[in-house]
Amino acid sequence: MIVEITDSKEKQAIARRVLEALTDWFEIEESREEYISCCVDWTFLAAMEEGKAVGFLCLKETGKSTVELAVMGVLKDYHRSGMGRQLVEKAKQVARSEGYEFMQVKTVKMGVYEDYDRTNLFYISCGFKELEVFPFYWDEANPCQVYVMSLKA
Repeated sequence: MIVEITDSKEKQAIARRVLEALTDWFEIEESREEYISCCVDWTFLAAMEEGKAVGFLCLKETGKSTVELAVMGVLKDYHRSGMGRQLVEKAKQVARSEGYEFMQVKTVKMGVYEDYDRTNLFYISCGFKELEVFPFYWDEANPCQVYVMSLKA
């Protein structure tokens, strides 16, 4: 079940628990802490299993018509279970209901790291389309792939 979380402390607790369990993707402590800090200001969706959050997704506005999937994590035991797809589908519904026309997401470019290749394939399978690669957005070792999706029905 996907639920929206509005309590700041609960958002941060869920984000911390999930991100600290996913150091293959979120290994840089400073970045993890920034996501945990910033998530209080973003739309926060949690994937719940037996009363426990096993994943989450945050949306933040990047323009009048565009929302960004700012951070997403699903505990490894729940990878390939449909939880991630459910989070993205709910995020699309929420973004549409709030009047956004586009959703974007940033990840590391395909072909750089195996773990991120799976992430890229996941976003593509959810309907995201390649927009552009920014080779130095983060740093030279992590070229930034931007994906976009139209939210118009």
